[in-house]
Amino acid sequence: METLASQIRPDSPEYRANPSNRCYYCKHELYTHLSRIASGRGAVIVDGNNADDRGDYRPGRQAAREFGVRSPLDEVDLRKDEIRELSRQAGLPTWNEPASACLSSRIPYHTEVTDEKLRTIERAEQALRALGFRVFRVRHHDDLARIEIARDEMPRALDPDLSAAIVRALKEAGYRYVSLDLQGYRTGSLNEGLFLRPT
Repeated sequence: METLASQIRPDSPEYRANPSNRCYYCKHELYTHLSRIASGRGAVIVDGNNADDRGDYRPGRQAAREFGVRSPLDEVDLRKDEIRELSRQAGLPTWNEPASACLSSRIPYHTEVTDEKLRTIERAEQALRALGFRVFRVRHHDDLARIEIARDEMPRALDPDLSAAIVRALKEAGYRYVSLDLQGYRTGSLNEGLFLRPT
């Protein structure tokens, strides 16, 4: 019998349509494959969710529950800063790496996810990294790139020479317009529109 998971692929209409629960389809596909591997090895699937993720909008968690995925960091109430400190003490080279989310999270909901958009975002973020920026996102709004950057890095982005270099690099990546979001970097900023209520 064909299941929903067997019908969902990263290039499926459900995923590409980019609904607000897009992550559900992606994670459902991932866990479908991982569960086959895990069952053959008598293993359990685990993820990296932690206590700080509890209040965030994460539709992929529904898929995790459906597949019995465990979240050991969350189960022992560890938060991101505690995980980083424990990683540092253990000598892990990735202890202070910035958070990294999939590139499709840069595309506003209900705007189609395409390979070309993902490649454009990737080129733009690689360019910012090459210019020395560390914590940022390039949000994709058709031909406009909206850069969210950590507040402590924003003064560098506003330097006239460096801002000119940013504009050149992002135009070369495929954007016509380049803007800097004055609210700065924040995870899940595209979720903000999901919960807005008229006043």
